[in-house]
Amino acid sequence: MCGIAGIIKQNQNSQSFSRSEMLFQVRTMADAIQHRGPDGEGYWANQDASVGFGHRRLSVIDLSEGAAQPMHYLERYTIVYNGEIYNYIELKEHLNKKGYEFKTKSDVEVILAAYDHWKEKCMEHFDGMFSFAIWDEKEQMLFAARDRFGEKPFYYYKDETYFIFASEMKALWAVGVPKNADDKMLLNYITIGHLQNPTDKAQTFFEDIRSLPAAHYLQLSKTTGEIVIKRYWDIDKQAKITISEADAIEKFTSLLTTSVKRRLRSDVDLGTSLSGGLDSSSILSLINYLKGDNIKTFSAVFPGFERDESRYIQSVTDKFKTDNFRTEPTIDDLINDLEKVCYHQEEPFSSSSIYIQYKVFELAKQNNVKVLLDGQGADETLAGYHKYYKWYLQQLAAKGKFGQMHHERRSLAEKNIAIQWGMKNYMAAYFNPHAAVFLERREYNKIIKSQDINPDFVTSLHGREWEGIRKSSINKLSDILYFNTMELGLEELLRFADRNSMAHGREVRLPFLNHRLVEFIFSLPPNFKIRDGWTKWILRKSMDNKLPDEIVWRKDKVGYEPPQKKWMTDPKLQEYIHEAKRKLINVGILQSHLLNKKINPLPAHDADNFDWRYLIAAQLL
Repeated sequence: MCGIAGIIKQNQNSQSFSRSEMLFQVRTMADAIQHRGPDGEGYWANQDASVGFGHRRLSVIDLSEGAAQPMHYLERYTIVYNGEIYNYIELKEHLNKKGYEFKTKSDVEVILAAYDHWKEKCMEHFDGMFSFAIWDEKEQMLFAARDRFGEKPFYYYKDETYFIFASEMKALWAVGVPKNADDKMLLNYITIGHLQNPTDKAQTFFEDIRSLPAAHYLQLSKTTGEIVIKRYWDIDKQAKITISEADAIEKFTSLLTTSVKRRLRSDVDLGTSLSGGLDSSSILSLINYLKGDNIKTFSAVFPGFERDESRYIQSVTDKFKTDNFRTEPTIDDLINDLEKVCYHQEEPFSSSSIYIQYKVFELAKQNNVKVLLDGQGADETLAGYHKYYKWYLQQLAAKGKFGQMHHERRSLAEKNIAIQWGMKNYMAAYFNPHAAVFLERREYNKIIKSQDINPDFVTSLHGREWEGIRKSSINKLSDILYFNTMELGLEELLRFADRNSMAHGREVRLPFLNHRLVEFIFSLPPNFKIRDGWTKWILRKSMDNKLPDEIVWRKDKVGYEPPQKKWMTDPKLQEYIHEAKRKLINVGILQSHLLNKKINPLPAHDADNFDWRYLIAAQLL
C-alpha cells in the first residue's frame, strides 16, 4: 500500500514548469497523502519536465531501497504503484523464462516487466489489488490501471493543459484543483443514501474530479491529449457449470485457501481483523491452517449492546489460541474523531460503522501490525445479506419451482428469519422489467418530493433529476449479486476500508476478492449460495468442523455494528447534527423547518438515516 501522484503536461504550447517546479508540485501532492506511505518518499520528473511522479511508500514487500519508487525499467518506463500483486512470484518465474531480469524482490518490478511483455494485456495476469501509472518515454504515453473490484483508488483531473492523478483527492486539491461539491451527488446521498452513481462509476462527489472505474485501464497520449479508457475484465453472470456438491465444496475451498496463502506473502508482521462473523472467522481458520503460528487478531466490541459480538469473537479465539486485541469505541471517541474520519474518507459514508473499522486499524497500528487480512467481499458474492432471500425466492417462483420455494420459506420461518414476501414479489418475479421501472420511479419521487430539501436546490438541478438513479432488471439471484458486486455496493465498502486502513498506514488484504474465486462462485447454481434457509451455504459447508458450530451456523447477520441509535441520543452528538443542519440550511440545501424537527435516532444500517446523512454531508462543504 502506498500513495501515488502525478502530473502530465499535455499542451506543448502553454507555459512549462521547470524541472524543479515540477518536482515541487508532485512533492506537494505526495505530502498531502503522506499517511498512506510513512516509510519513504520519492519524486521524479522527466528531462523536459513534462511528466512528474510522486510516491509515498508503505514498505511491505522487499523493504530495500532498491524497491523504492518511482521505479525505472529498461531506460524507458517509470512507475508509481499502490497495492499488491499477490501472484508476483509466479509471474516473475514466467517472465524470467521469457528473458526478463530482475534487480529486486519486489512486485513493482514484475509489473513493469509484465507491461513490457504483454502491454495492456498484462492486466489479465494480475491477481491483486492495485492502482498504478506507467510512463512510457519512448511512446510518450501514460498507462494507468485499477484492480478488478476497486480496492485501490485512482482519481484524476484533466483540463486543456494538465492531466493530474493521485490516490486521494486531497492531493489534487493541494495543487489547486478546484474543490466544488457536485450538488446532484450530494442530493442523491441525502435523500436516497447513494454513495456512487451506478450509471457513471467515474463520477465523484466533486465536480471535474473523476475516478478511474474498477477493472479499467487508461491510456493518455501526451502528444494529442487524447484519453482512452477501456474495461479489461468483467464477471460473466450468465456462465453456469454443472458440478457435484462435493466437487464444488472442494474447489471452493481450494481457491479460497490459495487466495489466503498468496495474501500472506509479506516481509512485515501481519494479522487479521475478527468481527465474530463467518467471513473473518473463515479467514482466520485458513491462516491458522497455513501458518500454524499465533497470529494477532483485532476486534471492536460493545459490552452491553445487544449486537455486541464478544461472545463469538471469544469462541473463535479460544479455538485457535490467538492473541485478540479489542477496541471499545464510545460516543465521545466518535465526536472527537469524526472530522478526522471525514477528512480521510473525503466522500460521504453511510453510518458510524465505518468509524468502527477506522478504530480497528488504529488498534493494529498501536500493536505494530502493518498488514491485516479481512473478510470483505463474501456477502456480495455469496449472498450473505438477508435481503438476498427475496431475490432467490422470486427466481424460484419465476421458474415455477414452487415446491422448492415453499421449502425455503419454511426453512426461513424455522430459523425465525423474517422477510417481507407477498403479492408484489410474485408480480416482480413475472414482470421484472416493470419492477425495475417502479423502483426507479420510487427513488425519483423520494428525491424530488422530499419535505426536507429546499425546492430551490432541486430546481437548480433541472435536467439532472434522473441522474444517478438506476435499478437493474433482476431476474435471478446472480443479477442482484452482480449489481452489488460490480455496480453499486461493494466498491463503496472497499473505499471505506482503503481510507480507514491508510489513515493509519496499514494495509488491508481481502482473500474473498480473488477474481478466479469470484468467477467460480458466479458460475455455481444459486442453491450453492442459498439453501435450506442458509446464506453463503458453500462457505458454511467448507468451514463445517473447522470452526465452532455457533459461528458456521449463525442465523443472524451483524458486522461492525455500533450502538448508533443510542449514540444519536447523546446531547453532544445531537448538537453536532443540529449545527450540520444549520450549515446545510445556510447554503440552501435543506429547509429551515428542520431546525425545529426532532432528531430521529436510528441504528447504523437503517435505510432512513437522514440525520446521520445531514451530519456527514455538512462535512463535505
